[in-house]
Amino acid sequence: MKFPGGMDLNSMMRQAQEMQETMAREMKETVVEASAGGGAVTVKMRGDFQVVELKISPDTVKEGDVDMIQDLTVAALGEAHRKVEESLKGKLCGMLPPGFM
Repeated sequence: MKFPGGMDLNSMMRQAQEMQETMAREMKETVVEASAGGGAVTVKMRGDFQVVELKISPDTVKEGDVDMIQDLTVAALGEAHRKVEESLKGKLCGMLPPGFM
């Protein structure tokens, strides 16, 4: 379907689909790292929000404070999530025309 001025809706839809697939692939390949407690807990998360690695320092475990380990884990996961969202926003802004967002 063509609109006045020669714009082809089907072509635009195909391009949008291709951009979406490309971005999904790039985000899946993106890995962010976040830590809490000065490195006591470290998380690696993919751009699709899949946690791929969780490290807890042996020194933290030796202290035996389960509540602290849980809090640090939640904090590291939250920071990793924020970093993924930031990366996603950056990629989206890079794909859109200037002034669109």
